[in-house]
Amino acid sequence: MLQPKKTKFRKQQKGKIKGNAQRGSQIAFGSFGIKSMDEGFLTSRQIEAARIAVTRYMKREGKVWIRVFPDKPITSKPAEVRMGKGKGALDHWVAVIRPGRVLFEADGVPYDIAKEALRLAAQKLPLKTKFVVRNDFVN
Repeated sequence: MLQPKKTKFRKQQKGKIKGNAQRGSQIAFGSFGIKSMDEGFLTSRQIEAARIAVTRYMKREGKVWIRVFPDKPITSKPAEVRMGKGKGALDHWVAVIRPGRVLFEADGVPYDIAKEALRLAAQKLPLKTKFVVRNDFVN
């Protein structure tokens, strides 16, 4: 599971997700990718499940890049605990996703295999996504 090795503070405020992604909105490494169409949080487990789905379908050929990293801590209080008494303990890590953010990239496989592999990855994610191809890619 992905998580930061060390952070300055253990807990963070919830925050709001406003606007579209400016950084990470273009394909940078591979020829194919999936891009988020709406905002939300991706947990480290969801990212890992999507990564496994892609690598299994591609049969370990080609290369996959994960373009998001879960760096926001999410806390939760135990079940049946009264409100108050401070913020809960760290539960899991999430990546904050804005619309237009490239989540995964792939290269080294044909178009149809990459499209199906990334479609399987998108099914594991709680966001609406679309398949994108690099501008200079020739089929």
